[in-house]
Amino acid sequence: MRARGFTQTRAGIVGQFVLLALAWGSSFLFIKLGLRELSATQVVWARLVVGALALGLLVLVTRSRLPRDIRVWGHLTVVALLLCVMPFTLFAWAQQHISSGLASILNATTPLITMPLAAVALAGERLSRHRVVGLTLGFLGVLTIVGPWHGLGTDNSLVAQSACIGATVCYGLAFTYLRRFVTGRGVAAAPLAFVQVLIGAVLMVVTTPWLAGTPIEGLSGVTILSMLVLGAFGTGMAYVWNNNIIAAWGAANAAAVTYLSPVVGVVLGTVLLGEPLTWNQPLGGLLVILGIMAAHGQLAALVPAGVRDLQSPARRGGSNER
Repeated sequence: MRARGFTQTRAGIVGQFVLLALAWGSSFLFIKLGLRELSATQVVWARLVVGALALGLLVLVTRSRLPRDIRVWGHLTVVALLLCVMPFTLFAWAQQHISSGLASILNATTPLITMPLAAVALAGERLSRHRVVGLTLGFLGVLTIVGPWHGLGTDNSLVAQSACIGATVCYGLAFTYLRRFVTGRGVAAAPLAFVQVLIGAVLMVVTTPWLAGTPIEGLSGVTILSMLVLGAFGTGMAYVWNNNIIAAWGAANAAAVTYLSPVVGVVLGTVLLGEPLTWNQPLGGLLVILGIMAAHGQLAALVPAGVRDLQSPARRGGSNER
């Protein structure tokens, strides 16, 4: 009998699921901690460089083969901009003006943002009735989070929240681009993640004098540790865990991590940073999560079986005859 590895056992996948939710949910906390002593672009610089080093070590240890087709590298350059450099920068800038918990809630809109973009670009991603319902709930959730009844105000809060939504649009474009131009080319998950994060890191290093050249007077241990964890786990290993979960459970079930990440982000921000939490933020986040569930056809599972039976054709006096 062949022994099962860690990533193949049920306990192993569950463990990686928990780690992934913690890694992505806590990323916003570590960004906030880093911003105490670093600029937004310096946080992105550290995140990508550390992430590339972590993934590079993984590729080296597992002896994974990097893609050799120059066209794949070209496509992954586009992905690096859309999936790493641009959204990371937008979130880091936004968190100078809004809480880490609110940023994590807005990040949860990514699956809903991806759906209409994929429907336009990919023939097999049509908008079904479930997805339309999900998008509607998600839109109402975003409106609830933003709270337009508060007015536009004089601070950068509304602009920062818009930047977070802009970051999720970048994610949606990146996922759609990956599906159309990279998926199916035979590139394994680890080298795929390494190349895109590496390209993002190289872009940040090359542009250091312009984007991350602000003098750093000194870094505390908290800042250094935050950037190491954010890069190695939130940007590095998280990609590998996510791909293992998708392979074991399927994409729809793996997407459930989106339900937990904002909860982790809000709890950590409230407990560790003392961030304020208004009533509309968790309510809007709940609507977004319900929208994601509806879009994946999972909302029906919340309806009691007796109610579903009453709605069946047999209970309504319906017939199978045509």
